[in-house]
Amino acid sequence: MCWVTILIVAGLCGGCLGQYNEEEDLAWLQYYMRQSRVASYNYLPYYEEETPLYVYSYPAAPDTEPEPGLEPQQAPSWQCPQECDCPPNFSSAMYCDTRNLRYLPFVPSRMKYVYFQNNLIAAIQEGAFDNATELEWLALHNNQISSEKMGKRVFGKLKNLERLYMNNNNLTKLPSPLPRSLRELHLSYNQISKVPSNALEGLENLTALYLSHNFIFEMGASLKGLKSLILADLSYNHLRKVPDGLPVSLEQLYLEYNYINTIPDDYFQVSPRLLYVRMSHNSLTNQGLSSNTFNSSSILELDLSYNRLQKIPRVNTNLENLYLQGNQINEFSISSFCSVVDVMNYSRLQVLRLDGNEIKRNAVPPDAPLCLRRATVIEI
Repeated sequence: MCWVTILIVAGLCGGCLGQYNEEEDLAWLQYYMRQSRVASYNYLPYYEEETPLYVYSYPAAPDTEPEPGLEPQQAPSWQCPQECDCPPNFSSAMYCDTRNLRYLPFVPSRMKYVYFQNNLIAAIQEGAFDNATELEWLALHNNQISSEKMGKRVFGKLKNLERLYMNNNNLTKLPSPLPRSLRELHLSYNQISKVPSNALEGLENLTALYLSHNFIFEMGASLKGLKSLILADLSYNHLRKVPDGLPVSLEQLYLEYNYINTIPDDYFQVSPRLLYVRMSHNSLTNQGLSSNTFNSSSILELDLSYNRLQKIPRVNTNLENLYLQGNQINEFSISSFCSVVDVMNYSRLQVLRLDGNEIKRNAVPPDAPLCLRRATVIEI
């Protein structure tokens, strides 16, 4: 009777094992070996400006490097490249960051969030992402990617891509074409010198554009067609004039550390939602401004510090923060803040910086307290 029981159990076990093939056993074994080298996973997608919500703990990068010219072999879509980690509790994410990689590993088709930042990648071959057409976030920042070593249409099939991070690379021009689904484009800290007027054409979903710390001397009308753009960071470039035409949707415009010396009349009026304008460290003069350049009812914060202004430009009474330090202003004109001074007409200004100019403290007019009754900080 005992032998009969043993035979029955053995038969059942054999039947169960017969349901699994060798390929699945191998996949499970590879997964188990990877897991044994990793202490813990707690991965979540993140923005580059935010503190990562996950803790890294993976083995040291191998000492040997792949032979030049060799590309990683493509694996079945359910696998994870040996160079990367694909956490089981977040199966649509692949983490290949900070591993001294010099090439892009194969990206399985199920992936939506892929991280290649902080590597030594210098090239993106044509078709690198053709298998992973569902990608939504692609992080390639802090590498050595150059425009000359990028395929002509590497992002062409990524119809769902929303965020592309390519800051801190060696790009000399904008990647093109870019997916129309794109919402954030991060290209700061590159070597881009020019943005053609059609470079961002069709990106009607783009809300944030980061192009700071490049060598851009010309923008043309490249921003004009971006109907959803909220933030444009063009600071630390070589611009000598403002971009032609701002989007109606724009709320934040950063142009500090350029060489801009003039602004067209009513330039900001086309953007009725504009809240923050930063143009410090430029070459602005009163001769390059019209009387109503900054008289926009929507602007709440205006930074014109460290320019060449000799007079306080006229601003709207809705303005709350005005920074004019480090200019050549020699008079305190109350008409710049209030066209009429009485109980019902006054400025909403809260912070006014005039230090580092040529104004003397006793030059403040007697009706200033009535006009600037909301001000909590006035520095002269």
